[in-house]
Amino acid sequence: MLESKNLTRKFGSKTAVDGVTLSLKPGHIYAMLGPNGSGKTTWMKMAAGLMKPTSGEVTFQGEPVGIASREQVAYMSTEPYFYAWMSIRDAGKYYEDFFADFSMSRFKDLLTRMDLEEDLKIRTLSSGMVAKMKIALTLSRDAKVYMLDEPFNGIDLLARDEIRTTILEAAREDKLLLLSSHLVEEMEAIADQAVFIRNGKLIEVRDLEELRETDGVSMADRYRMIFGHGEVN
Repeated sequence: MLESKNLTRKFGSKTAVDGVTLSLKPGHIYAMLGPNGSGKTTWMKMAAGLMKPTSGEVTFQGEPVGIASREQVAYMSTEPYFYAWMSIRDAGKYYEDFFADFSMSRFKDLLTRMDLEEDLKIRTLSSGMVAKMKIALTLSRDAKVYMLDEPFNGIDLLARDEIRTTILEAAREDKLLLLSSHLVEEMEAIADQAVFIRNGKLIEVRDLEELRETDGVSMADRYRMIFGHGEVN
């Protein structure tokens, strides 16, 4: 469904994504894992059609990503992207205007579950409340692909449980979920596939059930093997 071939993105002399060839299929929840600066966010922005690659390509259902794919790909960035005057209700209306697949009733339901009030001004929200609102907005779309960049940042333990449940509810056989995070233990409870990336290069993609049965290690263990010692064991 979502594929990159020799995808590269440079910023001056720095290579953020370095020749990544990766194929992601529907019916799975992928965890994209790596230390800060690994290239996770840059790859996701190119896959969302928000950043052009220096070389290589990324396709959605066989076609280059662009305006058409944005109607099917719901991307949640780490950066703030709301106007200062907006309330949570305004943010919902903003999404409703931009995305035909956005469900206002679904959004209101998620707000209730996440203990957020519609009339709250976004500028007054804590970082954790903003994170919950962004997740509610993203998952209120009926997209084919959901990409959440660091969905658990700034969120307390109890709220993480609700968000984890919400993410799992969004999973379908015809949908693809990709989450990037440095909170590996949180990802292990959600994902069934792990994408390990370091210094802009793809290290490996592993099926987590196979990893546990064949290698006898968890995703967190594998993460430590790859990134803790600087080499793949």
